Amino acid sequence: MLEEEYIDSIFSEFSSLLASMGSPLPSVSAIAEGNNDPYRVLVSTLISLRTKDDVTLSSSERLFRAAPDIGSLARMDPETIAETIKPAGFYKRKGEQLKRIATIIEEEYGSRVPDDMETLLSLPGVGLKTASLVLNLGYGMDAICVDCHVHQIANRLGWVDTKTPEKTEEKLREILPRRFWIPLNELLVRYGQKVCTSVSPFCSLCPEEPRCPKKGVRRHR
Repeated sequence: MLEEEYIDSIFSEFSSLLASMGSPLPSVSAIAEGNNDPYRVLVSTLISLRTKDDVTLSSSERLFRAAPDIGSLARMDPETIAETIKPAGFYKRKGEQLKRIATIIEEEYGSRVPDDMETLLSLPGVGLKTASLVLNLGYGMDAICVDCHVHQIANRLGWVDTKTPEKTEEKLREILPRRFWIPLNELLVRYGQKVCTSVSPFCSLCPEEPRCPKKGVRRHR
């Protein structure tokens, strides 16, 4: 188990550095901030996959204006959804997925986004990251959302020694104190975008540099 005092220091150090750099919230967190609506979290997370944050925000906002709830999304055709979220990555495929998901939720779950991991993962195109964010941001449930940033930074810091985000999520559940589960993704996504980048991270800026093992880092700045 990781010591709470140590994780508290990580959160404090990383948050302070990000604040000084003017780092914005990740797109899905920004969308959820004023309205923790599971529908908006689910849809924006699906749009965000392989898509830059600014495009995710604008695409999601356009879609929510056209379809403010599951029922209205289910009534849209896939082509219209795709054109609305364009230029999000793979917008045509996402248009089809969002239509199918909305139809399933409307017909099988009374237009309410499911609040359990197993059911969420059964929806077309919904993976562990998306399901975890829905539970985390949408329902306020303790869930660890592991994307590429969380997976990479947790390994670099030596918290885990894993090959996939799925294994990282499993291991973090065992070693990370529960009160850090929900805010972990938001913090490490921002940190991965600004400091601990995938290629040549800015180790010289990082307050953890003296004790970080830098696992897997070949070149840094």
